[in-house]
Amino acid sequence: MLQTKSTAWVCSVPVATVWTAPEKARPVDAENIVENPNINKWLQEMSREENSDLTSSNRIQTQLLYGEPVLIDRVVEGWAKIAALWQPCQKDERGYPGWVPMSQLKEVEALAELGYARVTANKAQLWTEDFKPLKTVSFNTLLPVKELGEFVRLQTPDGDAMIGADTVEIVAGYDQGPLGSGLDIARLGTEFLDLPYLWAGMSSYGFDCSGFTYNLMKANGVIISRDAVDQALEGFEIDQHAQDSWHIGDLLFFAYEEGKGKLHHVGVYYGNGLMLHSPTPGKAVEIIELAGTKHEAELCAVRRFTETEVLDS
Repeated sequence: MLQTKSTAWVCSVPVATVWTAPEKARPVDAENIVENPNINKWLQEMSREENSDLTSSNRIQTQLLYGEPVLIDRVVEGWAKIAALWQPCQKDERGYPGWVPMSQLKEVEALAELGYARVTANKAQLWTEDFKPLKTVSFNTLLPVKELGEFVRLQTPDGDAMIGADTVEIVAGYDQGPLGSGLDIARLGTEFLDLPYLWAGMSSYGFDCSGFTYNLMKANGVIISRDAVDQALEGFEIDQHAQDSWHIGDLLFFAYEEGKGKLHHVGVYYGNGLMLHSPTPGKAVEIIELAGTKHEAELCAVRRFTETEVLDS
């Protein structure tokens, strides 16, 4: 689809799920592929087996947040084949690929001169210009700024909107936020304790393991790849056998066959032999002790991403 430099296609709903293929959507997913999806209802109506099936049947790939830009390759029967520009991965050098209902995308004027407002709250309320409720948006949503004040005026897919200044931070670009420390990363992660795991989840409605680490890093000024297998190749390598050298905020990676097989999980080192992670379908974000768990045997890499910790090494 032709796109000009003056416009961009963006996600027009609070959270859009990116599907492996249009035919992967099931009857239970109907609430999630309409023009105005209700993600809470979708999650609540799925049985535990149907939730696990998102993983086992490879139905979904990732998610987009409100205003997040995409490239559209083609449109087929109401579905757009896209690349998510802010989500690096090895599958597509342009960004994470997949399919999204075309009704959940909108073309907007390209605007970034005054930077972006990044939502720091778990969820934040967007208001119309006459202060009527517009949308509730997720943590880490980024929208272009038009005017600063007690309420920040933003460009959104629904036109100009307002958001409380106390729920956002202003950044120069999606990848140019203030650099946090490893401790900042770990502290932020604890704000999501008990949030249910969601395969491919990228919002404060539910994260998968690498969506959790991606978003914690993004909120602390570091853009890493979307998937754990790619994240494990980035950052600064730390000796996995020397736990004394690990810093709070380092990412821990795990592989089958006692660390020698396929990489399948990532978590955040929390210090004192603890890990903060989003574990698996049916569970929620938690802090666990590594010793005596399968994770202890499956550890395959430790990586550091924060500049201050890298310089201290």
